[in-house]
Amino acid sequence: LVKLVESGGGSVQTGGSLTLSCAASGYTDSNNYMAWFRQRPGKEREGVAAIYTRGSDTYYVDSVKGRFTISQDNAKYTVYLQMNGLKPEDTAMYYCAAGFFLEPMQPVIVNPNRWPEWGQGTQVTVSS
Repeated sequence: LVKLVESGGGSVQTGGSLTLSCAASGYTDSNNYMAWFRQRPGKEREGVAAIYTRGSDTYYVDSVKGRFTISQDNAKYTVYLQMNGLKPEDTAMYYCAAGFFLEPMQPVIVNPNRWPEWGQGTQVTVSS
């Protein structure tokens, strides 16, 4: 099992920036991808970005491309989500997830049911 702990959420105004962190501990070698998901009020959980932890490949959903950047510090077993140009519609609980996949990431990132490991989430609120 892997323990995932998110941090860095908060409240910002439109156009602001936040950086989320997800620290992994435990049997981290059991996974090869980590991802960020979010759940907006009244909506289903949706994928945001993913990163191949054994390389540098990254994946983004269209709504955040050009604004969000996922990165990792392997020495710290930590994945980050740099969020720039935040909009009110980015307001959500943001979750870190981990899993092992041997298939193209694009169909996987959009399906939260495929990811076995989850953190507790960190709230991001963007005001207009």
